[in-house]
Amino acid sequence: MTLEREILAARILIVDDQDANVKLLVRLLTEAGYTGVSSAMDPTTVCALHRQHAYDLILLDLQMPAMDGFSVMEGLKTNPRDSTLPVIVLTAQPGHKLRALQAGARDFISKPFDLVEVKTRIHNMLETRLLYRRLETQNERLEQAVAERTAELRESEARFRALTELASDWYWEQDESGEFTRVSGPVMEMLGLRVGPLVDGLDPQPIDGWDAGERQVLQARIVARQPFLDFVLHRARADGSREAFRVSGQPMFDQNCRFIGYRGIGVETTPEK
Repeated sequence: MTLEREILAARILIVDDQDANVKLLVRLLTEAGYTGVSSAMDPTTVCALHRQHAYDLILLDLQMPAMDGFSVMEGLKTNPRDSTLPVIVLTAQPGHKLRALQAGARDFISKPFDLVEVKTRIHNMLETRLLYRRLETQNERLEQAVAERTAELRESEARFRALTELASDWYWEQDESGEFTRVSGPVMEMLGLRVGPLVDGLDPQPIDGWDAGERQVLQARIVARQPFLDFVLHRARADGSREAFRVSGQPMFDQNCRFIGYRGIGVETTPEK
């Protein structure tokens, strides 16, 4: 539905104790193409009617017996569905205009009615209110989409962690400065890394037993922020045999393509003699 059609289909309630005023406004709006116009001459029924029908606009006379328009607006404020009152006041008293706006009315129409002014103010009020409602709806949908996507990512991350823990001997994560935020297994000594601030993410001290050439190649990839898959590393045992390991790592970047760290897995393969 286009915005103009939505405006003409808006639910409008006219509240005035003068029958002549009600008939004039009903005829004016009907002839202008509005299809959802209704009226009430008893102000005490307005709050209940609004709760039942959720009017897009209420044209409210301020001077009525039993209950004036200011009291009606106070009652309308108790409706939790309205963050702002959908009210244009009808008044012949210039001094009431400022008080009505301070009480929550969105606009006013002076009596006696200028028919062009009446149609213009009603149309502008409805256009603003319906556009604001569309924006609220879009924001709610966006928040829902973000919440659903966040839940999906958390579920995916949980599955990833579970799979890596089942499929590997160790798992690690580190931030952009090289500090480990999650680690298990001998990965720190294997990669030449340690907990705490590092120089270029690397520990300059050699680690006994590990193949220096293999570690140098791996460290170069880490400095270059490159991924590595099933990279083979060897460590010599005291008895002369060698252990073999496969390690994989993936650099992580945020949505602005800024490097935020590494995460990876590793497994120990059959020891080599």
